[in-house]
Amino acid sequence: MGFRKKKKVIAARSAAELDAMQAAGEIVGRALQNVKAAATPGATTLDLDHVAEQTIRDAGAVPAFKGYEGFPGSICSSVNDMIVHGIPSADEVLKEGDLVSIDCGAILDGWVGDSAWTFAIGDISEQHDRLNRATEWVLMEALKAMVPGNSLTDVSWALEDATRKAESKFDVTLHIVDGYGGHGIGHEMHEEPYLANEGRPGRGPLIQEGSVLAIEPMLALGTPDSAVLEDDWGVVTVDGSFASHWEHTVAATSGGPRILTPRY
Repeated sequence: MGFRKKKKVIAARSAAELDAMQAAGEIVGRALQNVKAAATPGATTLDLDHVAEQTIRDAGAVPAFKGYEGFPGSICSSVNDMIVHGIPSADEVLKEGDLVSIDCGAILDGWVGDSAWTFAIGDISEQHDRLNRATEWVLMEALKAMVPGNSLTDVSWALEDATRKAESKFDVTLHIVDGYGGHGIGHEMHEEPYLANEGRPGRGPLIQEGSVLAIEPMLALGTPDSAVLEDDWGVVTVDGSFASHWEHTVAATSGGPRILTPRY
């Protein structure tokens, strides 16, 4: 008699653990809000890093990024053609028309919150605005797939499908950055599984009630291809085109997806 191999599942967190993760995530949300308020022409990305770190530490948490595999900042600050992992710098001065991605993490009571958003400095071009609004929309549409019973790549497919729909909705050509995606999260910032931002549905471990993923579309205007800078951190588009990055930590619950990194 044959048997069917039991499918793997993504680890589940209890209701209390999800509350603890949201407590960390809410600190990240406040840090992002404070950083955006401080992001004016003439501010440096290092100024923004100080704002985020102060917000996190004042809340009794610890910056999750600082020291992670040697990363020197409390945020990743990625401007214009930089997709992710930009190192904050006193030499990087923000100006009108910049598109700024801020990725931030905090650890509270042993649990990690991780979230990112992208915003403009003053007025930006219509094309760059469409790119950014489209990327946010893709995240919010795709996280709807974070429900018990779905497979990991159902979320990947939701991200890909939403990206294609966003092209028509926002009248913009979008490229899914190749080789980067989301991840499991809990006591560590990066846990299994890796979540691709595109792919066929119905594959990978099952999402169960209490499973948590960091979902993070990264879209660029000109190319899916990227390169890593000499600092071994910053990732830029190979053609200099602008990119946008949005992320939420999301739990699957019986009542639907629960965003654990709200921005009130």
